[in-house]
Amino acid sequence: MKLITLQTKNTTYQMGINEMGFLLHLYYGPRAEGDMSFLLAPADRGFSGNPYEAGDDRTFSADYFPLEYPCYGNGDFRSPAFNVRDSRGVFGADLRFKDFAKKSGKYSIPGLPAVYADEEEAYTAEIVLTDERLGLEVTLRYGVLPALDVITRSTVLCNRGKQTVYLNKVFSACIDFLNGNYELLHFFGRHTMERNLERIPVIYGNQKFGSRRGMSSHQHNPFFILADEETTEEHGSCYGMAFLYSGNFSFEAEKDQFGQTRFQMGVLDEMFDYPLKPGEEFYSPETALAYTADGLERLSHIYHELIRAHVCRGRYRNATRPILANNWEATYFDFDGDKIIEIARQAAELGIELFVLDDGWFGKRNTDYSGLGDWTVNEEKLGGPLLRISRAVNDMGMKFGLWIEPEMVNEDSSLYREHPDWAFVIPGKRPVRCRSQLVLDFSRKEVVDYIFDSIAKVIDSANVEYIKMDMNRSICDVFTVVEGYQNFGKIMYEYVLGVYDFLERLNQRYPDMLIEGCAGGGGRFDMGMLYYTPQIWCSDDTDAIERIRIQHGTSYCYPPETMGSHVSAVPNHQTGRCVDLKTRGIVAMAGTFGYELDLNLLTEEEKEVVRDQIRIYKKDEKLVRSGDYYRLHTPGKDTEAAAWAFVSKDKRKVVLSIVTLDQHGNAPTDYVRLRGIKPDAVYQCGETGGLHSGAALMHVGYPVPSVMGEYKAWQFHFTEQ
Repeated sequence: MKLITLQTKNTTYQMGINEMGFLLHLYYGPRAEGDMSFLLAPADRGFSGNPYEAGDDRTFSADYFPLEYPCYGNGDFRSPAFNVRDSRGVFGADLRFKDFAKKSGKYSIPGLPAVYADEEEAYTAEIVLTDERLGLEVTLRYGVLPALDVITRSTVLCNRGKQTVYLNKVFSACIDFLNGNYELLHFFGRHTMERNLERIPVIYGNQKFGSRRGMSSHQHNPFFILADEETTEEHGSCYGMAFLYSGNFSFEAEKDQFGQTRFQMGVLDEMFDYPLKPGEEFYSPETALAYTADGLERLSHIYHELIRAHVCRGRYRNATRPILANNWEATYFDFDGDKIIEIARQAAELGIELFVLDDGWFGKRNTDYSGLGDWTVNEEKLGGPLLRISRAVNDMGMKFGLWIEPEMVNEDSSLYREHPDWAFVIPGKRPVRCRSQLVLDFSRKEVVDYIFDSIAKVIDSANVEYIKMDMNRSICDVFTVVEGYQNFGKIMYEYVLGVYDFLERLNQRYPDMLIEGCAGGGGRFDMGMLYYTPQIWCSDDTDAIERIRIQHGTSYCYPPETMGSHVSAVPNHQTGRCVDLKTRGIVAMAGTFGYELDLNLLTEEEKEVVRDQIRIYKKDEKLVRSGDYYRLHTPGKDTEAAAWAFVSKDKRKVVLSIVTLDQHGNAPTDYVRLRGIKPDAVYQCGETGGLHSGAALMHVGYPVPSVMGEYKAWQFHFTEQ
């Protein structure tokens, strides 16, 4: 058997090609040497078909051997990674090995986000499979980042035949495991309560998760973990699979009849019917794989470093993010230019560095029933051009930012009246509205061109240094009126390419702009968006206690500095809960810090608290942005308090945050055990002056102060002496 082995610092990924040209998956796990084909166990298994060229030998079947890129039609009846139909409507393929090449550097993907790396940091492996009947060539691409223990995967399909074929399922990655009782960690949710962790056993059968909403969604995040049953934060084997894509996706975990597990992900195959004409190519989005034997904490750190150094781009990738104030929850649509300037003036006096004007500044936009699509400044409402507002904000010493929602249109808008065909509407069917919006067909270049040019004109008219790009509805009624268009099974894929094209143009034209992603909060919180926007509004739920849970789940893949997190008003606008300003600040400091409330309504005492929060965050911001993040207590599970910490890479500095979630009379003392510090060092607490053994902090913990009242919070700074 011919072997193909990919090595990272701590892991090995090995494939084998048998005598019939099947590409088999042999091993993925701790770094190992040698030939892993001994792990295969050929046998004659009932009702498992055999390739024709095997003759009378019934000991090999695609139905139970581990396959690297399984397809429908070659005898494998498990869920395939690939399916295709020909021009006659016949489904299936039979992919066999053709070629292998390895080169230095990391591949890129036209029109799609992808992990990037310097030439000396990565290498690319390419395996070519072919189906002779269809004339189809499938290239599996692997990007290996040895120092990070990351392997990326993407698939390129080229039609070298004479007839159009239709791609019905093109997953980006698949891993077959020969044995093991695994558990699946996935992150479910809803609008205003995203990325809740659920840990469930992988059962016999197919467990499928994903999104058909046109975005990666609030409901299921495109990041999954497969772990051994005994795996914890600190110990045990676990595999991560993250999708660099912001549209419809599917993830599957399947335990088969022989107790083997298949773990795979890609573009959603429902309503996917991509015509590939002779000579054309199709590129699947990228999946980033990682493995560690050292627990969930280490897996998170791998993905955090990957996103920080090899996904996020531009000026703000490693730069200090400005502390911002956003007017949305302060005013909603009820504002004029003078009111905005007054709120900005108070923000400047408190030390805030960026003021963001949210929805309602354009067109006839005084409610959410009209105006979307008309990207012209409402000068009557603002009391003059946008430059009036941006100049006033700049004169106060702050940057100025804007909210946009480029993919959407209201029927009550000049754009819709002029171009109703630009929106997704099926002829003869009344469209589904959401937030009184329709969706513009971003699969069409002329639509993207028009919207980009309109918004760029606004940006160029004022000193805009920040953009919040929102998307406030799911997508259905998928249809286009483009002449000659006869296949709608590729529109959603091309729609996402249009969104990425818009964002890439924005990045290229405004390289110093900070762009924050948003889709009703966290509905498009994925690595694909982070390639274009180094931070994403984590959730429309700004309640501090809810945010603890949301930010906890988000942290399993995404680093804290990617999470937009703000202090908002009380009673909270989503839950009605009242939490004191100190607690709200400590929770928001675990992300990109800001405020979302009318600062003029604060008391003088509260304003002093805000000034102190800004001072503390500026001091700690670099540690939040570049340190290691530790989930110390799982909210609602481990103890009565939630706790997390940031630890510097040299282990000399620690910021520990604690929030009580429940209170009891005559309660026992709770302790928070630190991780990631030096056991043989002594640390001084900046708040108390006390000197503490690193070993004691790690093995016994720091006591949670006992005070009366709900939702109390503390932040402790420890420095090695």
